[in-house]
Parts: sequence; structure tokens; C-alpha cells
Amino acid sequence: MRWITGMLVLAMAGLSALAAAQHRHDAVPVVPGVIPSGFDASVDRDLARARAATARFQVADLAVSEGYPAVTECVEHQPHGAMGLHYTKTALHDAVLDVEQPEVLVYERLADGAIKLNGVEYIVPLAAWPREEAPVIMGQELKRAEQLGFWYLHVWIWTPNPSGVFADWNPNVRCR
Repeated sequence: MRWITGMLVLAMAGLSALAAAQHRHDAVPVVPGVIPSGFDASVDRDLARARAATARFQVADLAVSEGYPAVTECVEHQPHGAMGLHYTKTALHDAVLDVEQPEVLVYERLADGAIKLNGVEYIVPLAAWPREEAPVIMGQELKRAEQLGFWYLHVWIWTPNPSGVFADWNPNVRCR
């Protein structure tokens, strides 16, 4: 009888562990073409956090009212695709990177004139980062843009990018 009781306790513990693991897995939403990213689970959690933090900026006017004015015309590099329109919050241009506070929101003007949020960009000014090694966010090293004066990383969290979630150019994005 003790053997059966022991087996039942082990089985229940196993089911509890399985349920807990399933719950943790479910905490990160599946977003086709974005999550899972193909990177480790911590990257997927960060992508989900960035999406949750920027969801309200689907409305570009709200982004502007919260300090993200449009600062570029649409940036394109065919045949590789485009980045789109950059709405930048310069108050965040420092050496601090926060998944939930991207320095740039990246939009696209659609054929009907609407503005669509496609992704974010993290930026660290070169002057704010005197080290040789690149700043890191979401497990990724930022890229150095000497001519622009900053380190940067694009993250395509709202529009899937066949070139990769951290690629510069998205062939699904167009300048109109």
C-alpha cells in the first residue's frame, strides 16, 4: 500500500510540475512570425514585454503626444526592404536600455494613408557609451552607426520580418 501511495504522490508531483511548466510557456504569447523568435525563451519574453509596452502606440498620434515625434521620412533600401518612419523620443537617448521603453517607434504609411506600427528601435548615442564593446539588449549586441553617432538595434515586434526579428530591413515594409 505504501508503494501505491508513493507512486501516486510522485505522479501528482509530476503533473504539478508539468502544469507549472505549461503555465510558464503560456505566459509568452505566440505571435506568428515574431514569437517564438528562434532565440531562447528570455528573448521571447522580452519581445512579449516590448509588445505589451508599445501596444498603445498603434495610434501614432498617441506616440507623438507622449514624446515620440516623427523625425525621418520613410527609410528604404531596396531590394532589401524598408525600415519605415522613425518616431524618436530623444529624452531616452542615453546609455540606459529598457525593453519596455524603446527610444524609437518604427511605423509605415499604408496605401490608404493610415500609419501602422511595425517595430521598435533601441538607440545608445556613441558619446554616452565610451566602451568598445557594444551595448546589449534582448541578448543582442547593438550595431554601431558611426556616421549617425549611435548604436542601434531594430526589433520587428508588430510586423513579421522574413529577414529576422532583429534585421535592419524588412522586405514586408514599403515606403509610399
